Amino acid sequence: MTLTAPLNPHLAPVTVPDPDALAHVQRLCDLTDPYTSGPAEEELFAAAMAESHAWHRERSPFFRDLHAATGSGDPAAPYGAPLVHANFFKRHEVLSIPREDVHLHLTSSGTTGQKSQMFFDEWTIRSAQRMVARIFERNGWITPDQPVNYLLYSYEPARDLKLGTSFTDNYLCDFAPARQVEYALRNTGGGHEFDPFGCIAALRRFAEDDAPVRILGFPAFLWFTLERMRAMGLPPLRLPEDSLIILGGGWKGHTDQQIGKHELYARVTEQLGIPSERIRDTFGSVEHCIPYIECSHHNLHAPVWSRVFIRSTRTLEPLPYGEKGYLHLVSPYITSVPAQSVVMGDLASLHPGEECGCELETPWFTIHGRAGVSRNKSCAVAAAELMKGMS
Repeated sequence: MTLTAPLNPHLAPVTVPDPDALAHVQRLCDLTDPYTSGPAEEELFAAAMAESHAWHRERSPFFRDLHAATGSGDPAAPYGAPLVHANFFKRHEVLSIPREDVHLHLTSSGTTGQKSQMFFDEWTIRSAQRMVARIFERNGWITPDQPVNYLLYSYEPARDLKLGTSFTDNYLCDFAPARQVEYALRNTGGGHEFDPFGCIAALRRFAEDDAPVRILGFPAFLWFTLERMRAMGLPPLRLPEDSLIILGGGWKGHTDQQIGKHELYARVTEQLGIPSERIRDTFGSVEHCIPYIECSHHNLHAPVWSRVFIRSTRTLEPLPYGEKGYLHLVSPYITSVPAQSVVMGDLASLHPGEECGCELETPWFTIHGRAGVSRNKSCAVAAAELMKGMS
C-alpha cells in the first residue's frame, strides 16, 4: 500500500508533550471537522480542560496559586478555568515549560508600548497552525497546485521582528504557492512605512495576470488603498477568479476612519471584483491563537477546539446570548503558558449558531470594539499610526 502525503504539511500529525497526561487534549486537537459539535465533543472538551489545568498547576506556580485561590467549583468559571486578563501577559512572563523548550517567541505590540510576551513550545504553535489548516481545508482554500499572487497588508519581514500578525500573515502564505509577494508595510531599515502606491501598482499588475490573488492583513490599509484608487480616478479592477481576501487586526488606533465591514466588502467587490463570499474577516490574538474565521455569512463561529463566553464589564459574571461584555476565550490546547482561559480587552456579544443562517451550528460572536482607553499598543495600533497624514 502506498501512503500519500497530506495536502499541506501543517495538517500532519503533532503530538502533545506528554501523551499520558494530555490524552484528551490530544484527542480534542486531533478532531478534523473544525465545527463539529454535540455531547461527545462537549465531554471531550471538559476532560481536556481538566488535563490542561492539572498540567499548568504542576508546572506554573502562578497558575497553581490562582487556581487554589479561585477554586474549581466557581460557577462563573466554566470548566474550572480561572480568569486571566490578556493584559497580564503585557507585564509578566509566565511559563509552564523550561526556557529551553521555547520553540517560538511572539509579541502583540508594535514599535512602542507594552508588549504581551507569549512563548510557545512546538506542540502549542503547531497545533494552532493545524487548526488554521483544518479551517482552510474545509473551505477549499488549500491549493497546492495553484500559484497565487499575494498582497500582504502587514509588516515586511525584518530581522528580530516578532510580531504575531506578521508571523500569521506569512504563515497563511503556506496554503497556496506564491507567484509574487508584495508587502504594504515596507521595511525601511529603521522601521516600516505604508506604501499605498506600491499596493495600487501591485493590484493593477495582478489584475493582468491569470493567477488568483490573495490579500491578507489589516482591513484599514485595504480601505485606504481603495480610497486612494478612487481619489486617483482609477477605474475598477477585476482580479482573477478564485481570488481571496482574509482580513485581521481590526481598526484599532484608527477608529475615526473605520467603516462597517459590509460597506468595506461592497467596495472591494466594486473596485476589485472579488465577491463577498470570498472576503472573510478573522479574530485572533497572540495570547489566544485559536483561529476564528468568518463563515460565508460573515460571522465568527467558535471552532470545536475552543469555547466563547461574554463577561459583565462590572462583575465579570457570565452574560446570556446577545448581551455585550468582555470577550472570554477558553481552550486547553496551550501547554507552554497558562493562557487556557483569557479575558480579552474586546467588547463582544455571543449568539446561538442557528441565528447565523449558515451551515455551521456552533455559537458565533460579534466584536463591538475595545473596552476602555489604554496606552498599550497592539500591532494594529502601531500599523495604523503609519497611516496618519496619508489620507
